Amino acid sequence: MQRSLVVIFALALAACGNETGSKRSLALTDCRLPNLSTAAQCGTLKVPEDRSKPDGRKIEIFAAVLPANTATPKDDPLVVLAGGPGQAASTLAPFASRLAELRRTRDVVLIDQRGTGRSSPLVCEAFKPRDSDLFDPDPLPRAKACVEELTAKGVDLSQYTTTAWIADLEAMREALGYQRWNLWGGSYGTRVAQEYLRTHADRVRTMILDGVAPPGMIISLDIWTTREAALAAVLKACSTSQACAKAHPDAGAVLRTIEQSLARDGDAGRETDVIDPRTGDIHRVRMTLDVVVAALQPLTYTPETTALVPEILALAAKGEFAPLFAANTNLNTREAEQTNAALHFSVTCAEDIPRITPELERTVLADLPTKRLAQRTISVCGVWPRGSVPADFAKPVKSDVPTLIFSGGMDPVTPPAFGTEVAKDFPNSRHIVAPGYGHIVSMHACGPRLIATFVEDAAMNRLAASCIDYLEKSVPPPLFANRLAASP
Repeated sequence: MQRSLVVIFALALAACGNETGSKRSLALTDCRLPNLSTAAQCGTLKVPEDRSKPDGRKIEIFAAVLPANTATPKDDPLVVLAGGPGQAASTLAPFASRLAELRRTRDVVLIDQRGTGRSSPLVCEAFKPRDSDLFDPDPLPRAKACVEELTAKGVDLSQYTTTAWIADLEAMREALGYQRWNLWGGSYGTRVAQEYLRTHADRVRTMILDGVAPPGMIISLDIWTTREAALAAVLKACSTSQACAKAHPDAGAVLRTIEQSLARDGDAGRETDVIDPRTGDIHRVRMTLDVVVAALQPLTYTPETTALVPEILALAAKGEFAPLFAANTNLNTREAEQTNAALHFSVTCAEDIPRITPELERTVLADLPTKRLAQRTISVCGVWPRGSVPADFAKPVKSDVPTLIFSGGMDPVTPPAFGTEVAKDFPNSRHIVAPGYGHIVSMHACGPRLIATFVEDAAMNRLAASCIDYLEKSVPPPLFANRLAASP
């Protein structure tokens, strides 16, 4: 009996040591997230869709808290800001589960951006993931249908911007009872982190940026040049690899070969049989250069699929297109289901497209193989409702908040130069470049350990030198000289 009283007293003291619970106004209950073996604590917060109309339409913002593994957690959690734009943070639960060392002392918070995941998702029939979308390089007809459907439901698509998302984040921070938090942003999430810091600097203790998008980056335009540079680097690497160069002596010209082959049947392309890698079923599709290039782009995001590119292109030049689609992550994973296309267009049409002048578009796209794909994507914003952004939105953010920056040397959309650019405005920062990694580095290898140490100390002095050395000395995997094996 006496021992029971001691335990109860100890638990009472532990509860008193964590003030977050007493300040929390949002009710949380057990819930399950995809690919997470343990339960999270989840809740939804109602906010105005349009904050200029507080009595108007309401939407729900979903948050999942992965509680710290202690009775007395620190009161400044790590909040995960997903990429895209259009990715839901709740889909990053596997990454959050890797932050075990950080969770010894702190909560990890996953908040779905408005319009994604479980936060009043922008669901329309036209943009529901379908395998056939891989062979449709023109999103404009589907975008028109989506706008009509969502508008008829009363959705104001102009309200789904980064600025609105930051207001949601601040409302959620207050509802969860946190005074400050630490930010982890990946890809587009780095834009969100920087904009949140711009407007709520006193609420940010530390910041981690992985795959950095500088405020001045024009997502709808810049990705086409960086992806092209990444592809060119792969083909150049093939020319300097003895095995790859022997197998593919003219890898740099293979796209032109494919274009010429398909052009023999006119601009409409060629009817081709493609085998579904999951079922073995044969699909009859119309193959054009745009379809080939669109399917090729996702392969450059990870080193493992990048290593396949020379061989896959060589097979496509011979008319064998099945491997190109078998390796595509949008077909053989659930990746397409994790990104909301409507939210993507609401963000980019408001924030990026207005900065593209006709002259800039002509200069940047020039003779890129992806020129038509880029122009079709940009054309969507001609029919998409457009929100407003602050006047300083694209200006650099400057701060002395401790900031850890990761860049992958093989990143096709946010290359290391972007991280270097942003680091100049953060004097209390450390930029780690991992040459052998692609888009998003910190979830790999010893990255979670660096994150835990950095957040614990809010400083760089104890970051594991061996881990940094491992990342900075990483090398790309050898390229596949044939369909069976990689060769140096």
